[in-house]
Amino acid sequence: MIKRIVFIFLLLCSCKEDKLSMNNATIIPKPVSLIIKDGFFNLNDKVEILYDSLFCSEASYVKSLFPFNYGKNKNTIHLKKNIDLATEEYLLKISNNKIIIESSSSKGQMHGIQSLRQLFPNKIKNKITNPAINCMEIHDYPRFKWRGLLLDCCRHFMEKDFVKRYIDLLAYHKMNILHWHLTEDQGWRIAIDKYPKLTEIGAWRKNKDGELYGGFYSKDDIKEIIDYAKKRNVEIVPEIELPGHSVAAIASYPYLSCTGNPIEVETDWGVFKDIYCAGNDSVFTFLEDVLSEVVELFPSKYIHIGGDEAPKYRWENCQKCQNRIKTESLKNEDELQSYFISRIEKFLNKKGKKIIGWDEITEGGIPNNAIVQSWRGMEGGILAAKNQHQAIMSPTSHCYFDYDLEAINLEKVYSFEPIPIELNNEEQKYIIGGECNMWSERAPQKKIDAKVFPRILAMSEVLWSQKEKNYDEFLQRVENHYPKLEKLGVEYGYEKTPIKFKTNYNKNKFDIEIEKGKNSMEILYQINDGNWKKYKNPFEVFESSSINAKDKNSKRKEIASKSLEINFHKGIGKKIAYKTKYNNSYKGSGNNSLINGISGSNENFRDGQWQGFYGENVDVIIDLEKEIKFNELKTSFFQYHLSWIIIPKSVEYLISNDGIHFNSIYKSKNLCEPMKEGKFKQNYVFNQNYSARYVRVIAENYGTLPKEHPAAGSNSWLFIDEFSVK
Repeated sequence: MIKRIVFIFLLLCSCKEDKLSMNNATIIPKPVSLIIKDGFFNLNDKVEILYDSLFCSEASYVKSLFPFNYGKNKNTIHLKKNIDLATEEYLLKISNNKIIIESSSSKGQMHGIQSLRQLFPNKIKNKITNPAINCMEIHDYPRFKWRGLLLDCCRHFMEKDFVKRYIDLLAYHKMNILHWHLTEDQGWRIAIDKYPKLTEIGAWRKNKDGELYGGFYSKDDIKEIIDYAKKRNVEIVPEIELPGHSVAAIASYPYLSCTGNPIEVETDWGVFKDIYCAGNDSVFTFLEDVLSEVVELFPSKYIHIGGDEAPKYRWENCQKCQNRIKTESLKNEDELQSYFISRIEKFLNKKGKKIIGWDEITEGGIPNNAIVQSWRGMEGGILAAKNQHQAIMSPTSHCYFDYDLEAINLEKVYSFEPIPIELNNEEQKYIIGGECNMWSERAPQKKIDAKVFPRILAMSEVLWSQKEKNYDEFLQRVENHYPKLEKLGVEYGYEKTPIKFKTNYNKNKFDIEIEKGKNSMEILYQINDGNWKKYKNPFEVFESSSINAKDKNSKRKEIASKSLEINFHKGIGKKIAYKTKYNNSYKGSGNNSLINGISGSNENFRDGQWQGFYGENVDVIIDLEKEIKFNELKTSFFQYHLSWIIIPKSVEYLISNDGIHFNSIYKSKNLCEPMKEGKFKQNYVFNQNYSARYVRVIAENYGTLPKEHPAAGSNSWLFIDEFSVK
């Protein structure tokens, strides 16, 4: 049966945008096929909506997008059923007086509506003209079925309407999964009737200034959000973290931990030693009660159970946990975690749900029916696929939108390929898609837009469009897409680092060029706190300097800015040899990073200057090419214990004239404090007159993290940024 709704489109736009040119036929993600034809469909004052009965909800959605007066006219938009199309596939046909969207399901229909929506003119003016859309045909379907965004509402709480807004934005870009992170060390965000203290206590934390911070979603809030998402064909997958990242729950009910001691909801970020006790049956009773209420709320067949970053220190020292290892004939604490996850999985399977877990759930054996979400690289997903388990790819290298643009810019996201080359054709089918992750440690609600956009545009295209892509062509469509985002109220960020310094050392001077993230930026710079100058051309510096730059006309709430520390020394540009190799995840600017004259940030170890050594010592030799005199050797190291980065146990400087036989001229005392809080930079300076051709630094890695550390027993990181010779 075909039903009819007729309404007037009062699309008010300027004459310049009356007709949509081929160049402005911008749809993100890019359709499989888009063919521009002769003619235009005029969005005049009266357009009739026809729809097959299957698409009643979608017709109402279209009406909600354009709430105009009703009337009759020859022009029609028809939401039509086509059983020959796959679930998310659609055909969009635009002729002179008719728009037809064909699909076999509501999902495909919604995708077609969003494409049509993106084709509408961007700007709205105050008088009726005759806006029009090119005649065209679009045939489209997704490459992957799982196209998700993780939204962490625990570290920073996000309002109900904000979550709904992001559901709209996901649907607009054909993303179909909202992975909703609802429990953490820093806050429990979902109301559970049987355990009211989870929101009375666990949803709130006391900041260092004494202010109480937090919030939670009532069951009515959650039902409203789920219903809102359903109408837009976005599936909400809740995450209830276990066994780690559970401090907020334990603060509410201390008996859930191994010690039973009272603790407070965490105020800092990182990994913490208090986790659910695996030897206490009452913990499983609690989790089954909680998950039973979660299952009743969420229609999704998936429940994400976390499973990541669960330090085993408490389990190792808990008699109940050790008894569990014995009674279940387990080998170690890794297998105890597998037991924990598998027990929860069996419970949820009986409830008709399938679990998803971060790639740590592979340790000790993958639970029978689990989906693995690979975040520590691609390896977890590869392991899952080779063992015939489905996998979702979201490696930190490309998918963590909490990372700064220096680490992950738009082009890097666009380069992401979810299917690893290590998998054969049969194994590849287990990769069901990917997710971009918006963790909120450093991103309260007001900063989310600039973190997510425009990077999610690239992710949507990676997961929807065909494998063959062209970044330059995509970038042009992004530029055309920005007015659409502005119309939607999105305060998007930059495509790449807003301000980037490019340096070249030549004949005892540095040539400094400032690269702009967008052409519209007007850059001001200063040297050593001097007067601000307008940047026009590259400039030179002849001595160690501090350089600041900023965008004078930034439209963002926060002014884009960047600092550069230039450190002149005799080792710049010389030959360097690594006796131990840095980790590829933190390689700085490559082999010359330690002798490029650029100091690393005091707070950001992902700034592209710091080199990281995981469980390894630093052992580096500079060849000065000839014997020279010097009176200072200096290296700098970083510490942030919650990211497992510890300054070295000792630092030793050595010299040689043949590069083979080295004499030690300095060795630091053991000043390492692995549990010292905060982020800081530690300099090791040796001042004494010497002459040599070769200089060497050996920095001793702290080794395994101490028992007091939340990740006790794991290897520590050692980070170094520059080895200077003066």
